[in-house]
Amino acid sequence: MAKKIVSDLKVKGKRVLIRVDFNVPMKDGAITDDTRIRAALPTIEYVLKNGGKAIVFSHLGRIKEEADLAKNDLRPVAKRLEELLHQPVQFVNATRGAELESAASHLKEGEVLMFQNTRYEDLDGKKESKNDPELGKYWASLGDVFVNDAFGTAHRAAASNVGIAANVSETAAGFLLEKEIRYIGGAVDHPNRPYVAILGGAKVSDKIGVIEALCEKADKILIGGAMMFTFLKAQGKNIGTSKCEDDKLDLANELLAKAGKKLVLPVDAVCTKEFADVCGVVKSVDEFAADDMGLDIGPKTLELFKKELAGAKTVVWNGPMGVFEMKNFAAGTIGVCELLAQLKDANTIIGGGDSAAAAESLGYADKFSHISTGGGASLEYLEGKELPGITCVDEK
Repeated sequence: MAKKIVSDLKVKGKRVLIRVDFNVPMKDGAITDDTRIRAALPTIEYVLKNGGKAIVFSHLGRIKEEADLAKNDLRPVAKRLEELLHQPVQFVNATRGAELESAASHLKEGEVLMFQNTRYEDLDGKKESKNDPELGKYWASLGDVFVNDAFGTAHRAAASNVGIAANVSETAAGFLLEKEIRYIGGAVDHPNRPYVAILGGAKVSDKIGVIEALCEKADKILIGGAMMFTFLKAQGKNIGTSKCEDDKLDLANELLAKAGKKLVLPVDAVCTKEFADVCGVVKSVDEFAADDMGLDIGPKTLELFKKELAGAKTVVWNGPMGVFEMKNFAAGTIGVCELLAQLKDANTIIGGGDSAAAAESLGYADKFSHISTGGGASLEYLEGKELPGITCVDEK
């Protein structure tokens, strides 16, 4: 069944608790990328325009010791939200207590309240991350209805999502979470075919569940990134000094056998003798020397991928094709961006994490149907797992 979304709620006059994902990158107390704040604006603005009272909250970073509090303070985020909304945002520097309760109870229609980093509560027993029932009940008491718009934490049951949902009368997905459900959930449950998955990144172990699930659901699985060398070594090829999970070679062979012709491995790579941003040499995967280190897929692999992607109607991509942060080893990742940008009438979905960062940093963000806001969450969703942060949202 379909989930309720924020537009299904009657928000006028109600205190609307909105769990957002404002876990933005920070440097010296300044935000370096406000994409996640901008992504939450449609939900917040809908609530405000329809007479709701928005109580916005998020986590930021990890809190393990006292020193983590100052560097993960949400006040700069509240200031940026204020600038983007073009209206005041009242900030309460607390996660509970009289000041927060008073601010919530006195909030007027069309106003915004934001409180401090939910993970400040993790300093004493991980109450937020471990879904402390008392904390979830307390936060729920601050509002009338709950909207979850934080896909990045949807794979974790926390006090700020599942805990609140269990203690309010009505819950809904925000527009951002609804989009994740529609695109990634759609790719899992009802993909338009042909359905092609592109997987990269460093480790096979990070993608085991996804590869196994895709063996059943996808028409093709294209492999790139450092994880390709574990598969190539499992096939008996010499990979030189390339990154490899030697303890996962048997697993790689099992996945190769299970996937059969569905799983497509690179045929060439850009190699160097050291892990440095130097000019590399393109070599066939059958021609590696003992001191060759592969750091990107090669041009013949891109041609192979282009052939496999021809006519695809659903494409999910998770993980870069090489060390894209180094300009000499970014061509594979750029090439995949270009291939997907050129596909006609296809749903092209980036499953968060490094591949999303790559697409955004390389200037291709607007070329995809959807870029997920959650790395770990998108991987688990692609596996077909139930995500607590979605399960807790009411059905229509």
